[in-house]
Amino acid sequence: MTKLANDTRVFKIDPSIEVQNVRFDNRYGFTLAGHLYLPKDFEDGKKYAAIAISGPFGAVKEQSSGLYAQTLAERGFVTLAFDNSTTGESSGKKRNMASPDIFVEDYSAAVDFLGMQKFVDRERIGAIGICGLGSHVLTAASIDVRIKAVATSVMYDMSESMWDGLNNSKTEQQCELEKKYLADMRWKEAEEGQVNGPHELAFDENNKPIYWDKMFGKTLPEGADPVTTDFFNYYVGRAFHPRSVNSNGAWDALTPWGYYNFPLQQRIDKITAPKLVVTGEKAHSRYMAEEAYEKMNDPKELVIVPDATHVDLYDQMDKIPFDKFESFFKENLK
Repeated sequence: MTKLANDTRVFKIDPSIEVQNVRFDNRYGFTLAGHLYLPKDFEDGKKYAAIAISGPFGAVKEQSSGLYAQTLAERGFVTLAFDNSTTGESSGKKRNMASPDIFVEDYSAAVDFLGMQKFVDRERIGAIGICGLGSHVLTAASIDVRIKAVATSVMYDMSESMWDGLNNSKTEQQCELEKKYLADMRWKEAEEGQVNGPHELAFDENNKPIYWDKMFGKTLPEGADPVTTDFFNYYVGRAFHPRSVNSNGAWDALTPWGYYNFPLQQRIDKITAPKLVVTGEKAHSRYMAEEAYEKMNDPKELVIVPDATHVDLYDQMDKIPFDKFESFFKENLK
């Protein structure tokens, strides 16, 4: 483990918290890049509770997950913010190709890494998924019983979002058209190499797929809706990071392929660990969090943050309920 050099984190850094660059492998052979945060007043010889954190979908550890990790390290936890396979500084010949199976595995690999640290109690490891990684962390917790407590923040079900559309807006005809679009993209990649494109395909008024090869330009599109505006202001504005898919590029165009064949959250009713679901009152993703909450069995808790949008809970310190995250993990990782 080495200390951070050329620090590129985009949030206010607490110099009292020690952070180390770490690398660890998942069972598919990808090498994951992480930042390991040691708790305030760290003591050698002491065993700590630990939390693995990733997300949002398309972000890197220098953005929201790092902010969550630093803040919970200030509150006494060992925390690990990590880049998913193929993204950020993590390995993968094919870049920015999302995979439900591999991204779920990344959480278990993070648990492996944390549990191998001499200062971490293996019986006190939890996990947090932000935005689209919320659906992945719940899926991970449904099989990995080493995750003793699991939390989500403004959770997105990426399988549902890609194939059903927001608020189940995608028609059966559009799903069939998307399969044809993906088949064309697959031929294009086979012939030309990697092709970037939308991970959530939309359609125009003539039912034609809307293609683009970069998430955002340098300026906000005219007439952008409030959700797009929020994402733009975060990824291109206050939290821009050159390695972030959403800040500086796009997912591989074949990303939806795996999410069609491997829907997330199929067995979240089997999670035995305590569960905390946090979302915003005004979050466009709120219904996804509430649906996931309803599917799960006790013990579980739903927290709806007043007046908060989806992106507010990425980095707005006056809205992210860190007191609740702290009390949840302290109670369930004791």
